[in-house]
This record gives sequence, C-alpha cells and structure tokens, in this order.
Amino acid sequence: MLPEDKLAQIIQRFEYLEAQLNAGASPDQIAAISREYAELKPVVAQITTWRAARAELTEAQAMLADPEMRELAEDELSRLRGLLPGLEQELRVALLPRDAADARPAIVEIRPGTGGDEAALFAGDLLRMYQRYAEGRGWGFQLLDLSESELGGVKEAVARIEGEGVFARLKFESGVHRVQRVPETESGGRIHTSAATVAVLPEAAEVDIDIPASDIRIDTMRASGAGGQHVNTTDSAVRITHLPTGIVVTSSEKSQHQNRANALAVLRARLFDMERSRADAERAADRKSQVGSGDRSERIRTYNFPQGRMTDHRINLTLYALDRIMQGDLDDILDALVAHDQAARLAEAE
Repeated sequence: MLPEDKLAQIIQRFEYLEAQLNAGASPDQIAAISREYAELKPVVAQITTWRAARAELTEAQAMLADPEMRELAEDELSRLRGLLPGLEQELRVALLPRDAADARPAIVEIRPGTGGDEAALFAGDLLRMYQRYAEGRGWGFQLLDLSESELGGVKEAVARIEGEGVFARLKFESGVHRVQRVPETESGGRIHTSAATVAVLPEAAEVDIDIPASDIRIDTMRASGAGGQHVNTTDSAVRITHLPTGIVVTSSEKSQHQNRANALAVLRARLFDMERSRADAERAADRKSQVGSGDRSERIRTYNFPQGRMTDHRINLTLYALDRIMQGDLDDILDALVAHDQAARLAEAE
C-alpha cells in the first residue's frame, strides 16, 4: 500500500507553497518556492488521479448491492481494477527520492580511448550525436572547448547542454563507448575496435563549490587546433589548474574573459561530481549495480557499424537502428535506461 501519511504531507506542502505564491513571496524566496512548487505539481496531480480512481472503485463496489446497477458496477470494477495498478506504479515512481542534480544543465566531456586516429574520429561522431539530440529536444548546446586531430577527429571536447531535465536524461551516458567498424584509414576492409569515453557532469553553481583563488593557477596561451579557422592568433585560451587535486581544464573560445568563466564552470562541475561520487559511495556500497553509477571505466555500449546495431550492455538492450541513433535519435535508449533505473530503485525501496 502507498503511505497515506506521506501523500497527505506532500499535498499539505504543495498547498502551502501555492498559498505563498498567491500571497506574493519576497524576491529572495520566489525562485526557490517556484522551483519546489513545479516539482511537486505533477506528483500532486498523480496523487489526485490515484485517489479519484480509488474512490470510484469504492462507489462501484457499493453499487453491486443494487440489482439494477449490478451489471454496470461490474463493468466499472473491471475497468478500475485494470487501471489502478498502473496508476499506483506511476505514483510510486513519482515518490522516489529525486536526484537534486536532475534539473541542472550538464557538462559533457568526450575523449578518445584506445584506437588512435579511429578513436578520435569516433569521439567526433559522439559529439555530433549529442549535439543533434540536444537540438532535437530544443536544448541549448554550447561548445566550451574543442581540440581536434589532424584527420578531423576529436582529441577532447567539452560542451554545456542546458534545458529541462538535461542531466536527468543524459547522466546514464557516462562510461566507455566502443565502436566496431572499418576505419576510413583502413584499406584492407578489416573491422577495427576502438573506444571513446564520455563523462556527463551536473553543472555546479558557485554556492555549491567554493574555489579559493589560492587553490588555482590560471595560465593564458595561444589556442591550438587542426589549423585554419580553428586556431586563434591571440593568447586568449585559458588553462586553469586546481592545485589541491591536480585537475586541469582549458577553454579556447575567442574571448579570454569567457574562457575563464567556461573553465571555472567545468572545474566546479568536476569538483562537484567528485563530492557527489564520494557521498554516493558512502551511502551505498552496491552503487555499481545501478546504471547511473557514472563509472568512467565501465564499457557501457557497443556501436557495431557492419551490422547496424547498438547494444547497451548494462540493460542488455540491442537496437538495429544505428544510423538513426548516430543522427541523435537517442530516446529509445534513454527511455529504457531511465525505466531500468526506476525499477531498480523501486525494488530497493521495497
């Protein structure tokens, strides 16, 4: 059974927030109240729907005593008994503890792994795949740093993606992505296996991570790249080194001021992710069993071009739609990963 006391507390909190908004909360409070109100609104709607269906079930059961209404009541009972389990499951999912970072923008970092030039080319394919997915959902996509290889691949790419539920949607992409295909540089037609790593981090605000000026070293330098338009002619690129951890981040846009802001944002995201990972490890020793573990060394997916298939190894999902996937059509994969994560957390909660 669902915890009625918890449902009552949620509705009470929602009504309180609604009253605060209607009364005109102070500017300092309005953003936080609006955010919590928006998060609770769909949960309250599901509670209301579930309660209404339960009330209808009780009424239909009472109608069975009336011979003239019995047939109608039995039809209604049949409908409601088929409807209620789904409504209850949806409500259980809505009541699961939310990841506080789910609503944040995401910092996506892509680097080639094993495979040399082919790995760099595949890293570039992944970058375009995520960019197309973001554009298809109406999200903002900003490339913070890009270092390209001689053949047009990617040595390193860092992007910021902003929109509704970005991190909640993309956080399962962290890990090693493996590709099997005939490289453009292979004349013998042999299939090679190479890999690229993806890290998806929630963006951190200054209030989340305070970085003392004494903890960082900032260097300016000339941007490097594959040549032509990719190389700046001024010393505008910025490299920030976080001295306590040794983390190094760079940004190579045209504006040195913007590069400094970009690099600090990426550094905050990495430090915030380190803190989240440490807290996760302390809370749950079995964290690795969940698809959202974010283990960068875990091989999560294989893209097999000769067979046109993609396999996600965490949930044993295989789709024969690789062309569509590489064009940014990721919803089938991400829907399955979200559902798997929800099922695992429901089982753990129960």
